[in-house]
Amino acid sequence: MERVWLKHYPPGVPETIDTSQYASLVALFEESFQKFRDRSAYLSMGKSLTYGALDELSQAMGAYLQSKGLKKGDRVAVMMPNVMQYPVAIAGILRAGFTVVNVNPLYTPRELEHQLKDSGASAIIILENFAATLDKVRTVTPVKHVIVAHMGDMLGFPKGAIVNLVVRRVKKMVPAYSLPGAVKFNDAISAGRRLKLAKADVGPNDVAFLQYTGGTTGVSKGATLLHRNVVANVLQNDAWLQPALTKGKPVEQLTIVTALPLYHIFALTACALLGMRVGGRCLLIANPRDIPGFIKELSAVEFNMLPAVNTLYNALLNDPNFAKLDFSGLKAANGGGMAVQRAVAERFFKLTGCPIIEGYGLSETAPTLTCNRADNTEYSGTIGLPVPSTDISIRDDAGNEVPVGQPGEICGRGPQVMPGYWQRPDETAKVMTADGFFKTGDIGIMDETGQVRIVDRKKDMILVSGFNVYPNEVEDVVAMYPDVLECAVVGVPDAHSGEAVMLYVVPRSPSLTQEALSKYLAENLTGYKKPKHIRFVKDLPKTNVGKVLRRELRDAAQKEFKDESKAA
Repeated sequence: MERVWLKHYPPGVPETIDTSQYASLVALFEESFQKFRDRSAYLSMGKSLTYGALDELSQAMGAYLQSKGLKKGDRVAVMMPNVMQYPVAIAGILRAGFTVVNVNPLYTPRELEHQLKDSGASAIIILENFAATLDKVRTVTPVKHVIVAHMGDMLGFPKGAIVNLVVRRVKKMVPAYSLPGAVKFNDAISAGRRLKLAKADVGPNDVAFLQYTGGTTGVSKGATLLHRNVVANVLQNDAWLQPALTKGKPVEQLTIVTALPLYHIFALTACALLGMRVGGRCLLIANPRDIPGFIKELSAVEFNMLPAVNTLYNALLNDPNFAKLDFSGLKAANGGGMAVQRAVAERFFKLTGCPIIEGYGLSETAPTLTCNRADNTEYSGTIGLPVPSTDISIRDDAGNEVPVGQPGEICGRGPQVMPGYWQRPDETAKVMTADGFFKTGDIGIMDETGQVRIVDRKKDMILVSGFNVYPNEVEDVVAMYPDVLECAVVGVPDAHSGEAVMLYVVPRSPSLTQEALSKYLAENLTGYKKPKHIRFVKDLPKTNVGKVLRRELRDAAQKEFKDESKAA
């Protein structure tokens, strides 16, 4: 394989990265704790957390978890939005020698139960706003230890107490729950301070994170990310962004806007972990859907990096107050999770003078595989070049590399690629090639410069605002509803979220209503998975062996929405 892309790297970006720099994420953390001790590491609701304080608090959390009898390699779930307890939790878990299982806090009880059972998590750290979900399934999961955090835990007095009061009593954001034996986050920290963290022998091949994804099929499974996988991608992102970060006026400390959820691999690597590596400060945004509140937070700091998905950039641009911000310090805007639209990229560049640098990756690749050059100013419509130490191969169904300019499946190989899915050798075998490439399921074309453009999706996955939705999972939930005979799910274009979920249903009973079905789906699927459009039909198109022809449904649905937009 000729690595044509290397000839088109920006000056100063290395062809490879040295993954032996850190034996583990723990080594990376501990270097930063010493090197940047007095610097602010995280900023949330006006409160700052220094690297030194993060060191002490994470040691206490790690020591507390060890005191509960957890052994090296045990899994600890974290179910929180972007609050300061999140970095304390993950640093503590990893330093104690355990594995982090990131959980979407908006999951329904059904989704949470599956993830806790599949991962075998023996402990969970959860924000009280979501504790009612755990309450419904805890007894059928392996979870023995529950630590409940409160929104104001780390904001000091009196601010923390006021925030907790508003969250519980005024905004009523904490549904009633009962978790006997649960320990408060601050009590766990207090207990841990009286203990000593036993230094865990954590190496490159130990499991750091289980990132749950549908992969190339609909069954949610854990992408097993080793310490070396994640360290590699942090170093790859750091090297790749240098042309942007070193241009213009020097910055004493990078401020990274962290609005994307930290439980998602994009923000975890590109914000939290990259921030730790460079001694940066992450501005945590707990609720990025509150655009006016988000912009108010941005107005209080000079920010240098703004990673986001297309929908978030678009929402910001559509608020007139965003244009009033000072963008003189903005050096890099990383777009990922979903395709960046030309109109959004061009508006953003015109307003800020900073291009959106679109990258591409998956949970299975920690995540970055490719990225546009950080010194680009023009919208390319591509996902860029392979990052250092990464090979991209475009292959046909037989596994052969196709000629330049021909479409095929995008396959990636590099130190950031997972060894496989958690306890699923059968699923791993479907996506890994004999020569170590991960098959992404996306169809792309590589040009003569090594730039890759996505043209289609081999799998039926739907991409809603950067989150993967797998038709099989949604269909399984719909099919359990007694009045449904058959169903099928496809993706349709959506101006706001890129794609939306469309559900076709063959009713078993004439009494089935969209209202009743929608209510059931809301109880069993987190928001982005819930079908936005429902169509009742007499039958579904099928092959002669009875397989539903999703492509036919997708084509019909996309035509319907295209015609609607023309009429509008």
